[in-house]
Amino acid sequence: MIIKGTVDKGKYYDSITLMTAAKKLRELAGVIDSAVIMGTKENKAILKASGLYVADFDLSSDTDMLIAIKAKNEKIADDAIGNVKVILDNLKKGGGDSREFKPRSIQKAVTDFPDANLALISVAGKYAGAEAMKALKLGLHVMLFSDNVPLETEIELKKYALQKGLLLMGPDCGTAIINGVPLAFANVVPKGKIGIVAASGTGLQETSCLIANAGEGISQAIGVGSRDIGKDVGGLMFIEGIRRLAKDPETEVILLVSKPPHESVLKKIGQTVKNIKKPVVAVFLGADLKTVEKMKMIPAFSLDDAAAVAIRTLRKETGTGFSHTDNYWKKHFLGIINKERKGISSSQKYIRGLFSGGTFCNEAQVLLKNKLKDIYSNSPILSVGKLDNPLISEKNSLIDLGADEFTVGRPHPMIDYSLRNKRIIQEASDRTVAVILLDIVLGYGDNPNPLAEIVPAIQQAKATAKKGRRAISIICSVTGTDKDPQNRATIVKGLSENGVTVMESNAAACRLAGLIVTHEVSHDKT
Repeated sequence: MIIKGTVDKGKYYDSITLMTAAKKLRELAGVIDSAVIMGTKENKAILKASGLYVADFDLSSDTDMLIAIKAKNEKIADDAIGNVKVILDNLKKGGGDSREFKPRSIQKAVTDFPDANLALISVAGKYAGAEAMKALKLGLHVMLFSDNVPLETEIELKKYALQKGLLLMGPDCGTAIINGVPLAFANVVPKGKIGIVAASGTGLQETSCLIANAGEGISQAIGVGSRDIGKDVGGLMFIEGIRRLAKDPETEVILLVSKPPHESVLKKIGQTVKNIKKPVVAVFLGADLKTVEKMKMIPAFSLDDAAAVAIRTLRKETGTGFSHTDNYWKKHFLGIINKERKGISSSQKYIRGLFSGGTFCNEAQVLLKNKLKDIYSNSPILSVGKLDNPLISEKNSLIDLGADEFTVGRPHPMIDYSLRNKRIIQEASDRTVAVILLDIVLGYGDNPNPLAEIVPAIQQAKATAKKGRRAISIICSVTGTDKDPQNRATIVKGLSENGVTVMESNAAACRLAGLIVTHEVSHDKT
């Protein structure tokens, strides 16, 4: 086996193209692993952790393309490196019909499509603010998908948008559903009477899908970006979203989704809600429920709880959402827990959560922090410890693979499974791990074939554990609907056939994982 690498100076390609090229290299006979990525500091760290780093990469910059090959011999590695240019050229040529209309500027697009009223912007973060401002000045609402946009730019854009009576959704806004049109990472859900404002893309997807799968629908779903509810931005667009839903005749129940807003922002939200006649359900993951209730909102503890409460409120049913008592969940999961614990030894104590959705990582921390000791994360909240190195797990580790350190110069993990697949195999080789906790998010923009991507890694993880004379439990939630391009039922069936226990929600998966590692009920008859 040999590892070879080369630096292509000043060659920039978008992250999707590079991801596709790396996948095509891995399909070549004799190639064990490959990477084709830009030379950012974060990407170099990932190459080192993956065993694909070579000394030639030391002097590269983030404007250089790095090519790394692990192959059975030197000739195969050299041939693979030589194929990269051909692969990239073919991908460029295959980028669509050259006759397809592609305006070169926002101004040109507005001139040719004068009825357009919204721009979706996805360019490198350092350029995104300028493009968003151009769109706002042209009278367009903006969905700013780009991340790594400076905070001061976000504040400037949002203040200007409010002056113009426009929405600025983002930056780092991954999901929205406006007038029935799904934008970016969104799912196929029916029109309905529940409106959502979310400072969380995956939180918006999870709640909207749970609502759809329960037979209700969404009026509007407004994403605002995770920083909006912080002290600096001050909830500018979150509050504007609430006001717009309050005026929307199609919205009967408003659902708010985010991590806990800054205290000053929460106060502003409360002042806004008290003047709204429509019921407002709020899930601020990790927030004090009594504080939320005092502000005239209906509090929810988790994302599945929030969806259930919103539905009950819409239907004017009595009761709340899910029960949160340990005894309820022990009884509910008893058969699954006993099944999953077969073959797991007493030395296997820990959960490794590998999440493509940052909100799912946060939700896992909220649900598990009082159940388990020694929890760490690269994106810690509450009393959870921070990992020294996000590439190396410690004890119970809950990893947000969509965090900036993993996505600078590479596609989001909802699209590119390669980094998480390596991590699944890595965690399975740790003899102290009992559970690998995963999420799969479906919908537009997400990976079109999740089973083909993740099943080989799951099979290898199971085989690694079996070779070590132990078992490993793999628990997964699937966020999506049966009308999504990938079809949720098909994905659930494929995962189940490969030994994965699939739960209805991320919260349910987290609860189950916690009970498996504490193994409190393996002989419980309640």
